[in-house]
Amino acid sequence: MATRDRDEEGRARQARPRDALGRPLPHGEKGVEPVSEVPMPPEQTLEVARELVCAGRPFSAHEVLEVRWKTGPDSERPLWQGLAQLCVALTHAARGNAIGADRLLERGARHLVAYRESSGPLYGLDLDALIADVRARIVVESA
Repeated sequence: MATRDRDEEGRARQARPRDALGRPLPHGEKGVEPVSEVPMPPEQTLEVARELVCAGRPFSAHEVLEVRWKTGPDSERPLWQGLAQLCVALTHAARGNAIGADRLLERGARHLVAYRESSGPLYGLDLDALIADVRARIVVESA
């Protein structure tokens, strides 16, 4: 049985190409360009994630946000985790998985609401509007 690809620190890495929704493709096929795993400043992280969502790549946006979630300040983890989960919700909806989309939307929304109440920096985001927008997109995608 084949093992997962691992980096030097033993973390799982996926060497197979992926489609725009993050699904693995057979080795040798051309997938979308992988996103950087290098942490970026908050504003740049949001800009890149927004561009990826607009380009129909919410899974890649999730990966960008996940890097910030796992490397940023602990106090901001709920923000980045919630945003990443909203992108996964969009990914599930685009793949036709309405149940997964709803679950990740609610999980992400809970993190964002909790973060908003912590008075941490919002980096110009309107979290309620963002949650509502993703909820509307999921309804459209799942229909």
